[in-house]
Amino acid sequence: MSEKICGIDEAGRGALAGPLAVAGVILHKDIKGLDDSKKLSPKKREELFEIIKENSSYKIVFTDNETIDKIGLSEAIKRSIKKIQKVLKADLYIMDGKTSFGLENVKAVVKADSFIKEVSAASILAKVSRDKVMDGLDKEYPFYNFKNHKGYGTQEHIEVIKKYGMSRVHRKSFKIKSLKYPSLPL
Repeated sequence: MSEKICGIDEAGRGALAGPLAVAGVILHKDIKGLDDSKKLSPKKREELFEIIKENSSYKIVFTDNETIDKIGLSEAIKRSIKKIQKVLKADLYIMDGKTSFGLENVKAVVKADSFIKEVSAASILAKVSRDKVMDGLDKEYPFYNFKNHKGYGTQEHIEVIKKYGMSRVHRKSFKIKSLKYPSLPL
């Protein structure tokens, strides 16, 4: 019998606003076209998102910006992985990246989302799920244009922060050295 693998990946790690999304996936059948979510078009990610959900066991854990500010990004990822491990029972958990966060039975593999199908699937679920949240936040805070940059530190986003300050969904602990801006209770 083959080893049951749960792939784990995150989206939103380096964003200045919005939640962190960590997904875990155990595939029940082979799915064609899986790859690192960043290498796929939005349309292809959406198509694969539905196929993955129909053909896997999965868990998506969100950590909001306020919790990230309180406990830190590494602890937020670690807690998310623990939640995934409680729900998805596997022989091995493979995490995209350089660290396993000191967790038992978790193996970190750099660029795993490009060549381990379970991690590719997790990458897609995390990215599409987080993008949907950011699209919703775009409606709430249209002048930040979250729909376009998904909360990452693009030049456009930084210029808007300079103009309006930070919203309630911005990560206050993520400081941009070149900026000195107020936090506004938006």
